[in-house]
Amino acid sequence: MLSPENRVVMISGANRGIGLAVAKTLSAAGYRLSLGARDPSVLDLSMFSSEVFVQPYDALDDASASSWVQATQQKYSSIDALILNAGVMKPVAVASGGEQDLDLMWNVNFKAPLRLVRAALPGLKQCGHGRVINMVSLSGKRVMGSGNLGYCASKFAATSLTHALRYEGWDYGLRATSICPGLVDTDMVAQVTPPENEFKIDPEAIAETTAYALSLPNSASVAEILVNSRLETMF
Repeated sequence: MLSPENRVVMISGANRGIGLAVAKTLSAAGYRLSLGARDPSVLDLSMFSSEVFVQPYDALDDASASSWVQATQQKYSSIDALILNAGVMKPVAVASGGEQDLDLMWNVNFKAPLRLVRAALPGLKQCGHGRVINMVSLSGKRVMGSGNLGYCASKFAATSLTHALRYEGWDYGLRATSICPGLVDTDMVAQVTPPENEFKIDPEAIAETTAYALSLPNSASVAEILVNSRLETMF
């Protein structure tokens, strides 16, 4: 594997929460970054210690993915890793919730990552050590009640993208990993109070998990990393 300073990593949804924590952790390790954000002006580049390139990226804009990938290739001449982090959660349950919110989650949580993967795939295959880290959620592994059906459905689809990509890229040295955290302390779940004796995971812990996944050689591929915030039975 190349050293971090010789590897270019693209991160979607890098302006806050998990995406920002991942960007700061990878920058401190020396990775060169291409950060995608709906509003690049909100990113304070003084937070980063390595070379950082910022590009507008909107998950709902079909052309945004290819534009960002092309700009990154022009800047760095290569892409070594893609971190699919942008996501959205809306309340769509079995008995309630609108089609508009369901479509939004499907578009942002599945179709947009797929567009990014397709745009970056030639470069990720060419480098011989490409990595895709898909920030999925434990909601892509199990359903806790009926109230979060829409989000879970979109994240189950996101999990399928990781596994399909493992087949697509294996012979080219491309490895894909789903990171599936429980409740993470971000704006998305700011209104959620953990039950007694449970907790929210620090975004920095997920960032360190991402760095670990990126550090593995081609011969040690990990398909999924489950990060629990509560003691529960996984199936």
